[in-house]
Amino acid sequence: MKNADDIVTVDDQVYEFLTTDKYLKSVDFIHNLRRHSSGCAVFQKTTKEPNGSFRTKTIYLHKLIAEKFLSKDKKGKKRLVGAKNGNKLDCRLENIEYRTRSVASRKRKTHSKTGYTGVYKEHKRYRAVISYKQKALHLGMYDTPEEAAMAYNKKSAELFGEDGKINIIPETAK
Repeated sequence: MKNADDIVTVDDQVYEFLTTDKYLKSVDFIHNLRRHSSGCAVFQKTTKEPNGSFRTKTIYLHKLIAEKFLSKDKKGKKRLVGAKNGNKLDCRLENIEYRTRSVASRKRKTHSKTGYTGVYKEHKRYRAVISYKQKALHLGMYDTPEEAAMAYNKKSAELFGEDGKINIIPETAK
């Protein structure tokens, strides 16, 4: 990528499309990918308009791939594209999926100071909380953030199945 040492992973058929499509080839798409501030790979091209203003065209790689190869999966409320494994640079077809807004929200990375979704420090203990049907469900108070994260994971799997957010807890903390 132009602005990072990161590598984007794509399938052979996707790579062939990206390097042979007439428009993508004309703008040297594959060699002009950049890492976006959101963590995904993007192509951006700025052009000057006749009135003197500038217009930037942005193409998100994962969205382009989904529209070209997975459009049959874009149904109903499943209109957002995400990476199943959370790695936005893993653009293999098996890792890209259309999601609803609520699933995309659950899959988003946490900004909690504990490092776990749904876990908050209160005094010397940790509270586990999950949102369901626009209500906060309090799952209890725990001695460690990992115990609270495990409680969150259990409830998330129960409520949302494979669409639920699961915190990654190091083996040494379990």
